[in-house]
Amino acid sequence: MNVDFGAPKELAGGLQQRRALYQPRLPPCLQGPTVRAEYGDATTTIDPSCANVVAQAFPNTFGQPLVSFVAPADAAAAAAAAEERPAIRVGVVFSGRQSPGGHNVVWGLHDALKAYNPQSVLYGFVGGTEGLFANKTLEITDDVLTSYKNQGGFDLLGRSIDQIRTTKQVKSAMATCRSLNLDGLVIIGGVTSNSDAAQLAEILIQNNCKTKVVGVPVSLNGDLKNQFVETTVGFDTVCKVNSQLVSNVCLDAISAGKYYYFVRLMGRKASHVAFECALQSHPNMLILGEEVALSKLTLMEIINKICDGVQARAELGKYHGVLVIPEGLIESIPEMYALIQEINILHNNNVPVAEMSLQLSPWAAALFQFLPPFIRRELLLHQESDNSAQLSQIDTEQLLAHLVETEMIKRTKEGRYKGRKFSSVCHFFGYQARGSIPSNFDCDYAYALGRISLHMIAAGLTGYMATVANLKDPVDKWRCAAAPLTAMMIVKRHLRGPGAIPIGRPSIHPSPIDLKGKAYELLREKASSFLLDDFYRTPGGIQFEGPGSDAKPITLTIENQDYMGDIEILKDCLSKVRTMVKPGCSREILKVAISSMLSVTDVLTVMSHPLNAELPLYHFK
Repeated sequence: MNVDFGAPKELAGGLQQRRALYQPRLPPCLQGPTVRAEYGDATTTIDPSCANVVAQAFPNTFGQPLVSFVAPADAAAAAAAAEERPAIRVGVVFSGRQSPGGHNVVWGLHDALKAYNPQSVLYGFVGGTEGLFANKTLEITDDVLTSYKNQGGFDLLGRSIDQIRTTKQVKSAMATCRSLNLDGLVIIGGVTSNSDAAQLAEILIQNNCKTKVVGVPVSLNGDLKNQFVETTVGFDTVCKVNSQLVSNVCLDAISAGKYYYFVRLMGRKASHVAFECALQSHPNMLILGEEVALSKLTLMEIINKICDGVQARAELGKYHGVLVIPEGLIESIPEMYALIQEINILHNNNVPVAEMSLQLSPWAAALFQFLPPFIRRELLLHQESDNSAQLSQIDTEQLLAHLVETEMIKRTKEGRYKGRKFSSVCHFFGYQARGSIPSNFDCDYAYALGRISLHMIAAGLTGYMATVANLKDPVDKWRCAAAPLTAMMIVKRHLRGPGAIPIGRPSIHPSPIDLKGKAYELLREKASSFLLDDFYRTPGGIQFEGPGSDAKPITLTIENQDYMGDIEILKDCLSKVRTMVKPGCSREILKVAISSMLSVTDVLTVMSHPLNAELPLYHFK
């Protein structure tokens, strides 16, 4: 069902109109109408112990090769061949939460599609995955796109439940693909959406449906990070917007000199947004969910740490400060996580909300009664579509502020604290940044991913994600590729160490902050200065022109994440070994080569053993 929206929306003027004129920059391999696909080695999973489970669940798409896209060697011959390419039909759907830059993925896909063959057709599914199931489409044309180029939001098509998971949903999606005779389906979203894309690709192959399914990493949370994906579309913009808000609060705090601001930012299973914003704005305190989970800090241990910071600042005559936390912090606290799990079970068993507190285990009931009434109400809210707690609706920052105030009053009465009365102001910056006009980086990155998606479909790839490597460098240094979704999968475990066996279905999981990484090391080095010195930084608003317009996330620029480049270095080294060690070489060279290779294989064997494979912390709750 094709939907007619009438005349395209008009831009209100000012910045919106100026941004519409920005032409995203492209890496060299994407600047022409054709590319050359280079197929690498077969892929595996990051955790060897999960490989067999993933292979069994995805027999048709596991082990597919890594594919790199490069400029054609003979541009003239490629252009001549391009004239004979058939028109193709592609669908695109927003499956994740709205994230700045999503529209540019559609724009890049459209431009590459028309360059491939002007008669090709692009259908957008209206209303997200619900529109996909109901075959509710809008044909995407250049006229339709005019008002959405370089614009925020997902309002071109909208979004809904963000899942393609149940048997009914998968069958409906497959029926739509067949009805529209789609050659490809592009799913734009985060961790969950791309896991669903992998499942859909596998099932379409099993049912002899020709539609190729590819995913695009778009998520404001920045938690879809792995060896192939350095960051997600939207993360840069959201962090820039929130960093400005946090820095504004920092300046307000130091100006008044009497309030502590408790700021909660987006980030459910991982704290990437809060982490990046802290590096950009330098608040006094930052509590990461990953730190709490690793150290198994209880709620009151966290409160005491904050109070110790407040007291240390008071000794310097400072009675103001800014604390930043991620929205998922509450699930990282062991006892709170266990309480939330009990409540989730009661929801799944259809226990009425009014009766839930009576059916909690004794320890959970005691914790529940200890919490302030407003938190108790929020914990009992109905679950999200993925059966998780509504973390955005749980005012964790207010809970911390309430308990810190209680503890500071207690310390005052006991004579341990002699400063002024503690006062707090709370903020949740959750939705303010999701519809922001995207940064230059997100505009360029998203547009490139859209074009890569088309080349993936044209190459007949399915069950892949569009990727760009070397993002920390200028656009002309970017490497474009397609990575199998199954290579990003692991299986959740109950416990770490011997006896831990894979359970459940393989999927792509949120990647937590690397507490051994260079960015975290930098934060730890600066933590004392941030706490006591009011070393606030003011990044200001997003710059679209001038010296600061090409600034990228600090975490992206610090970490060396060029996995694709490292793969090329390894290939080059192996090639040199083959060149130098040939039949006829000296026995000394042969002996050194054998000794060195045996040493390397021994080390890799130990590192690849399942007991030594490291998985992200959140997979072991």
